[in-house]
Amino acid sequence: MKTTIPKTLGLCALLLMGAAGVQAGDADPQPQIRVTGEGQATLVPDMAMLQLMVTREGASAREALDANSAAMQEVLAAMHKSGIAERDLQTAQFSIQPRYRHHRPEASGQQEPPAIVGYTVSNSLTVRVRDLDQVGAILDRSVSLGVNQGGSIEFLNDDPAPALEQARVAAVKNALQRAATLTAAAGVKTGHILEISEQSYQPRPMPMARTEMMMSADAGAVPIAGGENTYSVTVNLTLALEQ
Repeated sequence: MKTTIPKTLGLCALLLMGAAGVQAGDADPQPQIRVTGEGQATLVPDMAMLQLMVTREGASAREALDANSAAMQEVLAAMHKSGIAERDLQTAQFSIQPRYRHHRPEASGQQEPPAIVGYTVSNSLTVRVRDLDQVGAILDRSVSLGVNQGGSIEFLNDDPAPALEQARVAAVKNALQRAATLTAAAGVKTGHILEISEQSYQPRPMPMARTEMMMSADAGAVPIAGGENTYSVTVNLTLALEQ
């Protein structure tokens, strides 16, 4: 039995095939150029992060803990007296560890197990100092009150948003400049921007050559150099090419 297809259906099929062919042609990739731009901005730090640790030893865990707690209480009281707010003080680490004595091997080759001879208690405190002129004096006072480990400093900015905004603008300008240089050398022109994205940024403290010593009013304070913080931003641009 022979089946016939109406002419209208056949015409519709041809039109659909033609439309599909046009869409396939439109899917051809548009000439593009992809560039990466980098920008940086600096800010003078307005805050310091200190890591202070008190470590005490004792014959028993209780003895070591009591000694450590007493020393840390004095450190906390000194921080409050220096104007450090409660929100800027945070316990970062606390540990109680036994101390062992290892015996020498006997002539027979037998080895006695190590014996506990005492305990060590460590308490670490993170301090945010918002008045940088006090950093040196605070470090000096902390050591006098019993801080015997730590002392690391990281200079920060309470609000780095303005520097990051400036770095983003610089990164975009840098990417557009690179695109202009490449297309001019190739004899083509750039069209409109097809895609723009911020890949990543990693603000990091960076001491600069022009740092000045920030001395406290206390002549015996620890000398501190604040420097500047450098904030970096990287952007990726995709632009159309005009032949």
